[in-house]
Amino acid sequence: MPGLLAAGVAADACTRAVYLGAGDNVITARSMDWKSDIVSNLWILPRGMARSGEAGPNSIRWTSRYGSVVVSGYDVSSTDGVNEKGLNANMLWLVESQYPPFDAKSKPGLTIAAWAQYALDNFATVAEAVAALEKEPFTIVTDNVPGENRLTTVHLSLSDAKGDSAIVEYIGGKQVIHHGRQFQVMTNSPTYDEQLALNTYWKGIGGTTMLPGTNRAADRFARASFYINAIPKEPDPNKALAAVFSVIRNVSVPYGINTPEEPNISSTRWRTVFDHKRRLYFFESALTPNTFWVDLKKVDFSKETGKVKMLDLGPNQDHTFSGEANKDFVEHAPFRFLGLTG
Repeated sequence: MPGLLAAGVAADACTRAVYLGAGDNVITARSMDWKSDIVSNLWILPRGMARSGEAGPNSIRWTSRYGSVVVSGYDVSSTDGVNEKGLNANMLWLVESQYPPFDAKSKPGLTIAAWAQYALDNFATVAEAVAALEKEPFTIVTDNVPGENRLTTVHLSLSDAKGDSAIVEYIGGKQVIHHGRQFQVMTNSPTYDEQLALNTYWKGIGGTTMLPGTNRAADRFARASFYINAIPKEPDPNKALAAVFSVIRNVSVPYGINTPEEPNISSTRWRTVFDHKRRLYFFESALTPNTFWVDLKKVDFSKETGKVKMLDLGPNQDHTFSGEANKDFVEHAPFRFLGLTG
């Protein structure tokens, strides 16, 4: 399956954090760190879209139950996104990932390019997603990063409007799920259980005394974990949003920094922040002066009249938008998830 998931080839570092605020206010933020232009655009995807796992004849198939807004990678994968019910899905790099073997006798295949989309299409809550994923209805299919001698390796985080979270990894070919409100933060290496152990050390020191300041994944995990819980449980949703933005910016990597000897350190290209309660999906590029948002409450996701639409973010996401950007989307043919048949 050559060329699978160009959207994940260089996503060597990212951070995701979930804020649990006052009045059931839940906000999920993530940064996308990448060593080159990831050719991301924003897409509106309505209900009722027929999907294939894009893994050849033995592919899982489904029809989307829920509409979603996603950020693509190379317009062949969903790297980040939210659905109309308030579920958020984020894919981040994890070099330790090992997926099970796939052949004609395996459970139906799902290209890793559509892993996040599968969750957004099918589930309204994290608990619902976990209950389904624990039954392992598919086999994740991946291959070498295009032009490189390494596999595409990512893990998946989910969060919902109730503040529930799940981290889904494949370690030693086995699916591992961490499920609960306490799993608010995810970065990259090492595996999630080891990240939690490292973070316990920093909790013992106390974030007001000292926090690790490098761009390495474990250090970003410690900072994000401290700050996402240290910021006030602000009743004003706009102030809460501002606080969460400040946390995800704090764990971002300055633009232009890429460290060849530290492949898990790459420039932050863009950030997304999702206000689950108000259904507002914010996007911020490192190269533009404005933050803008999509109001999911105003999107027509219906199967009958909803249309696939795209917001062209430009090279390196350098197109500038301001305020609510719903009106700036234009009808577009849907992108195809890259896989065996791609």
